[in-house]
Amino acid sequence: MRTRPRLALVTALLALLVGLVCAPQAGAAGRAPAAAGGTFRNPLNTGPDPFLAYANGAYHLTTTQGDSIRMWRSPSLATLLDADPITVWTDTGSTRNQHIWAPEFYRSGNRWYLYYTADDGTDDHHRLYVLESERDDPAGPYHFKAKLTPPNHADDFAIDPGILQRDGRLYLAYSGINAYQHNGLNIAPLANPWTVSGAASAIDAAGGCPEVREGPEFLHRNGRTWMTYSTCDTGKPDYQVWMMSLADGADPLVAGNWKQHAGPVFSRADGHGVFGPGHHAFFTSPDGTQDWLIYHAKTTSVNTYSNRTTRAQKISWKADGSPDLGVPLALGATQDLPAGDPGSGTYWINDDGRSSGAGSVAYTGSWNSGTGCAAQCFWGDDHWSDQAGNSATYTFTGTRIALLSVRDTGNGIAAISVDGGPEQRVDYYGAIRTGETLQYLSPRLAPGTHTVRVRVTGERSGASGAAFVSVDRAEVYTD
Repeated sequence: MRTRPRLALVTALLALLVGLVCAPQAGAAGRAPAAAGGTFRNPLNTGPDPFLAYANGAYHLTTTQGDSIRMWRSPSLATLLDADPITVWTDTGSTRNQHIWAPEFYRSGNRWYLYYTADDGTDDHHRLYVLESERDDPAGPYHFKAKLTPPNHADDFAIDPGILQRDGRLYLAYSGINAYQHNGLNIAPLANPWTVSGAASAIDAAGGCPEVREGPEFLHRNGRTWMTYSTCDTGKPDYQVWMMSLADGADPLVAGNWKQHAGPVFSRADGHGVFGPGHHAFFTSPDGTQDWLIYHAKTTSVNTYSNRTTRAQKISWKADGSPDLGVPLALGATQDLPAGDPGSGTYWINDDGRSSGAGSVAYTGSWNSGTGCAAQCFWGDDHWSDQAGNSATYTFTGTRIALLSVRDTGNGIAAISVDGGPEQRVDYYGAIRTGETLQYLSPRLAPGTHTVRVRVTGERSGASGAAFVSVDRAEVYTD
């Protein structure tokens, strides 16, 4: 049963393709960061359904955008939120130019193949497609290559395509109609990166809920292929990751060869304010020594498809040879960057004036402050006011600043200015309360010391119950 508009994806490490692997998690929101240039904080992107690969000296990230495929690239994980998107694909074909979801991209030879799902405006018309790059660059440009259709599912709903490579052969894994779910796991053979060469096999995967089995991803180590996948409706706080595995030498098209592992391997962490973690992928650190997980999650336990943001953390491996995805870290937890990441000198400013770099915040007027927002706030505290004319002014040394704070049903409109310039009105209202939400990203500035002032206007939209403006975390970019 299809119960929500979303995506999840599948994929693999390709020998021909750029693999993505994982590893353990790093810091926690409550510990002071290491040297500023060697750390980062989530979110990496405001979109869901992430996929990431490191190539040509940079991270390349895609998330679901709906009307096109956009990519963010940066030499450091710490500056992906600061990166400007590149539109790598739009489509005029009326059968596949809407609801473009969960792109994933892999390298084969000296070309990249970008897999995605799209429809004509009707969810059940989602089908699988692949693009081919014009050169050896994950950012393209791309041209349309093929529709991917297993012969036993010639015109069936299908989403979340990804690639598995085993023993020199390629396989397409995806979520679609089978005997077990409307969104169930299927695997079909590929003759090459753009040609399905046989029927898809249905996998009867457990998941702790009846709705979906989607977004399969693959790791290979210790004599087994590990397939992780997302289960439950992605709008639910219990959206989570489960796992199956396949012994080396076993045929992935024989469903019975896949061994089910009991229980979720990555799931909600209420104490960290993390709900619905899933639709994930794996990548390796730039130096190839660490395995990392990239995924989306929410800061609210409400059943909603909004507020799914992209996050990353390191994973590890258990004594039995299986991957240990760990526990989802709080949004904003300070983590060490992947090994080989050059860093960027990013740092944070907290609403109470603490900073990991050359930053501060000063208030005019009477502001409320406290720790009631707990895991929804950076360092567990924030400031808020609804009094017109009150202001909070960040002073920082860098080239850009991002403001993240609570969005809520009682929030109003702020007027934000840079270095005393013209004000930009920003509405802090949200239909559902969410924490550490990106409210404002400044223009790029000349290197040096700058100020950003957040002024309470006392105004609100018709939907809001009050006019509060919240101040929590600022993320400063120095390059």
